Amino acid sequence: MPSKPAPIKKAAKKEPAKTEEKAPDPAPQPAPEAAPTEAAPPQTTPAPAEKPKPPTPPPADAAPAAASEAPADEPTSAPVDLFVEDKNDTSVTIIWSQPENIGPTGLDGYVIEVCKDGTADWKAVNEGLQKSCRYIIKDQTTGDRLKIRVVAVNAGGCSPPVTLQDAVLVEEIADRPKIRLPRFLRQRHVARVGDKINLTIPFTGKPKPVVTWTKNGQPVDTKRVNTRNTDRDSILFIRAAEREDSGVYEMCVKVEDSEDKASITLQIVELPGPPASVKIVDNWGFNVALEWAPPTDNGNTEITGYTVQKADKKTGEWFNVLEHYHRLNATVSDLIMGNSYKFRVFSENKVGKSESAAVTKQEAKILKTGINYKPSDYKEHSFSEAPKFTTSLNDRATTAGYSTKLLCSVRGFPKPTIQWMKNQMIIGDNPKYRQICVQGICSLEIRKPGNFDGGVYSCRALNDLGEATVSCKLEVKQPAIPDADKK
Repeated sequence: MPSKPAPIKKAAKKEPAKTEEKAPDPAPQPAPEAAPTEAAPPQTTPAPAEKPKPPTPPPADAAPAAASEAPADEPTSAPVDLFVEDKNDTSVTIIWSQPENIGPTGLDGYVIEVCKDGTADWKAVNEGLQKSCRYIIKDQTTGDRLKIRVVAVNAGGCSPPVTLQDAVLVEEIADRPKIRLPRFLRQRHVARVGDKINLTIPFTGKPKPVVTWTKNGQPVDTKRVNTRNTDRDSILFIRAAEREDSGVYEMCVKVEDSEDKASITLQIVELPGPPASVKIVDNWGFNVALEWAPPTDNGNTEITGYTVQKADKKTGEWFNVLEHYHRLNATVSDLIMGNSYKFRVFSENKVGKSESAAVTKQEAKILKTGINYKPSDYKEHSFSEAPKFTTSLNDRATTAGYSTKLLCSVRGFPKPTIQWMKNQMIIGDNPKYRQICVQGICSLEIRKPGNFDGGVYSCRALNDLGEATVSCKLEVKQPAIPDADKK
């Protein structure tokens, strides 16, 4: 007994997308031995004697055999889920699922039969029983419509057939057309006047789609715009672009009843015209106020700015005052007194600056005016300061007969008067003492002090703002007498 074919998953009841490769023809199987005559249903048509074939199933509307004549082994139930998996112009690939009831003896295989639509001439297309649940019906004529059915066979005979609901047209399965618009063309495509336009737009579809182009809803002018189509892309070509070539171009690819569309916005731009007018609206001091109107021709794109220039009447040379300026009025400053000026304005867009400019009809004369200079009130800073000692006197000790100095430093303005005192008594012009004060450094030199020159010395500084005093103690010691001198 032949082994059962492996079950396969049931597919959805619709025609799937075409597979990339065709399955190979199943290997021919030897024809099974003919079942006993009494086991076959009475309605079964015998196979031709000259070429053994699998038993032909009874017609779908045949009446079942009487129970008394039923064979010992019952046929299987009909296969299920028959549908077209793929097709092309010469073959049709079908798949199905095995019957729900295959009986106790199992399943021997399947018979695939076809007939042209409008006829009842069913013919088996497989020489031996088909073991798998997939079969390629080859060598068909393109354009024919075929009715297809599948019968399961086992030891009990042939099952009722499962028939495709609709006849199948033998032709290439049409892939839905799809335009693959490049990313840079999904936005507005801008080109300059005179540029060459060469845009390639790929697409997919099977069989070869029909490609059409329109501009603003009308067929393209073939005198200006050329298109070339291949199996995979379409090319839009303009030899030298003009502004009238701007617009929305729509590409349509169509396969049978399916189509896809894509739009390309083409903008052809050029240099703008000059501003419509420019005039001087005010003139004061070293300043001139200007106003101007936008250009009547923007070059088929937006105006991005203006360039303002000035020219001195004496030299006639033009100099830029403002560049890439966005407003329609401006104030020109820092003009030279006594000179006369003219002004002109250029328009700018993404292509560049206009070839000509709008020039003011009048001249602006910067008049000479008297200037009265009034200096601001300035209050002189006062540097007056009361005396202040920055270095004090330090206590000293000296030896009798050896001259010594006392030092201190003072500041103040006006320059303070310095007085040296000993024990609160002003020294004055005593020749024993030498008093010096240079650049705030005050010194008192005591010449060969004796025993009575010790005491408290003070330095006092006085000016109109006040006074300051510092003091120190001076000790006069006797020199040491050697022991030999004492004797």
